[in-house]
Amino acid sequence: MKVLWFSNTPALGIEFLSKESKIKGTGGWMSALNEIMKNKVDLHIAFHYPYKKDLFEYRGTKYYPVYTGNILYNLIKSRFFIDVPDDKYLDFYLNVINEVKPDIIHIHGTENSFLCILGHIKIPAIVSIQGNVTVLNHKFFSGFNGKFLNRLNSTSLKEFILGPKSFKRSKNFLSKMTQIEQKRMKDVQYIIGRTDWDYRITRVLSPNSKYFKGEELLREAFYSNKWDNLYQNEGKLIIFTTNSDNYFKGIETVFHSITLLQKIGIDIEWRIAGIKDNSLIVSICRSFLGSSFPKSGYKLLGPLDEESLVQELLAAHMYVMPSHIENSPNNLCEAMILGMPCIATFAGGTSSLLKDGEEGILIQDGDPWAMAGSIIELKNDYDKALSIGNNARRRALIRHDKELVLEQYLSVYNSILNYS
Repeated sequence: MKVLWFSNTPALGIEFLSKESKIKGTGGWMSALNEIMKNKVDLHIAFHYPYKKDLFEYRGTKYYPVYTGNILYNLIKSRFFIDVPDDKYLDFYLNVINEVKPDIIHIHGTENSFLCILGHIKIPAIVSIQGNVTVLNHKFFSGFNGKFLNRLNSTSLKEFILGPKSFKRSKNFLSKMTQIEQKRMKDVQYIIGRTDWDYRITRVLSPNSKYFKGEELLREAFYSNKWDNLYQNEGKLIIFTTNSDNYFKGIETVFHSITLLQKIGIDIEWRIAGIKDNSLIVSICRSFLGSSFPKSGYKLLGPLDEESLVQELLAAHMYVMPSHIENSPNNLCEAMILGMPCIATFAGGTSSLLKDGEEGILIQDGDPWAMAGSIIELKNDYDKALSIGNNARRRALIRHDKELVLEQYLSVYNSILNYS
């Protein structure tokens, strides 16, 4: 079976590209899926790339970089214009399809412009739901109002040259992406999802589509480590969260929760990966929360590589996922498979990942009192914390089992080919 992926990342191809020092990274969970699929199907992967690069073969997979233009020019342009590609790269996509002549096409995610091929091909194509721009755009103001959209952040020479960051640009970009996504999703015939949430939204956005279940894999280091750091009511309580410099990730709830916990005498250090002291969202949180923004009790770690992230998780006493909208956040799944006691907002698809009270605790998004209270609950109940951590690990090991995921995807591909 010959399969062509359109992917948001180069997957395993990142290893080859990293050797050329063009781009760094891990390829995320797509690398793991690439690894298990490459020996079962004739796999080809097309992906966006900001440098001119010919197709290449690496570790049993052929890769087709889609050149998206000069990276510096695009960065500068994006500061002044909202340029959201729809069918801009259509000819290149079709050329790749014509060259590969796949039996089936698999588009990973609806966020990129790959969906534009759907009205131009007769080859069966399936679309994986990762996030969803339409709902994300709708939930954008769940944490803050629009007052801070124009707040600017210029903390480096790079940002001074390219223009300071503001969330107004992000919101305008999302609004345009939403229009394109809604238009293109009407043409989707086959969908792979993994939560009740993505099943329900696709019944509206792609009403004529057939839905299949397909789980995600995690990065390798998370399978080979196990958390064992139960809080014993001594010393500083260490909580961990992976977040990002975004308007809708719920970090304001984290900062407010720290203050609430400190007011009742809990010695806490909340370690947060993905954002830094000079991140725009931190500046906005300070203004938004005022006196409720903590003066201490947190540590902003910035981006972490895979191994550093694992070590930080293992050193923490519990994990909190505070976002206002998610599908199946990998950061939560990674904490679960390590066996950590987890608290997550009931947002998007999180209720499909863990059972409240047994495999974690689910709380209302944007509620710092419930967040702080659930932390106290796990801090004071060792048996419950240990039990939900063990149950979470058991659930995640099954959900992210490599053989199970491989069988799911192969079964989906074969089913679609039989339909076609």
